[in-house]
Amino acid sequence: MMRFTEIGQQLRAYRLESGLRAEEIAARLGVSRAALYRYEKGEVIKLDTIKRLAELLKISPLSLLGIGVEYYNRPIGFFERLRQVEETADQILQVAGPVCYLTTSDAYDAALAEAFDEAAEQASGERTAMRGMAEQVMGLLIARKKMYAMRRPSIIAIIAVSAVQRFLESGVAGSVIVSDRVRRICRQVAATEVENIASLMEAEPMGLQFGLLTGAEPSSSFQILRARDRASLGINPFQTDTHPSGQTGVAMITSADEAITAHQRVAEANWRESVKGPAGATRLRQLLAAARG
Repeated sequence: MMRFTEIGQQLRAYRLESGLRAEEIAARLGVSRAALYRYEKGEVIKLDTIKRLAELLKISPLSLLGIGVEYYNRPIGFFERLRQVEETADQILQVAGPVCYLTTSDAYDAALAEAFDEAAEQASGERTAMRGMAEQVMGLLIARKKMYAMRRPSIIAIIAVSAVQRFLESGVAGSVIVSDRVRRICRQVAATEVENIASLMEAEPMGLQFGLLTGAEPSSSFQILRARDRASLGINPFQTDTHPSGQTGVAMITSADEAITAHQRVAEANWRESVKGPAGATRLRQLLAAARG
């Protein structure tokens, strides 16, 4: 039985991934833009239309049907799909990265937006395109954070010492070229975010746990999201604080049992080795003190 709501969600993610406007896709399909939006909201869609959409978006029809692995080459498509999966997730397990984006502060978003805006200003001819991409991505990131604030799924986040050190050295949006003034702001926000994580590790609030890996950093970043009737694995090469125009890679989402089981084993091993609670908070504050010199 086809799940039209899920097909609609994946259609929207792949539409954003393609870079095509809704009216372009609708015109090529011979339907109205309103009809396309209804498909994205879960209205019944014919199998022939699914095939034509898949051909237009250059993906397999099976991907739109939610069968197999979904691949995304652009941050915008992957972040939209991740937002959709998070809407029903009860548990989120994150491995790698210096922070857990969903638990960051509004100051993180403000610093990121300012860095992205300054990068666009410096891009001359590409300014409009870069600003448009950044606005789309920022909108999706903030929507994800609002959804987390409403639903409060449980989170286990495993972060690495080496990633935190780089974060403190460069600040938020460390790979984006910005002025000295914005870089100072980004470093200050990074220090605040690390202190916030340390405070959470000390307090150990229900439903939110951090583990700090002091050994080798995992070679890839991934999330396992569990809902009542489904688990999904997201493998993500895209960093939240890197400008979307400067990121290349292939992200993927799958519900295949063997993929989830394999990554769960890796996560469990990392969790056993990580420093937690007050001990983890102490280690983070040592990193903060070292970064401040």
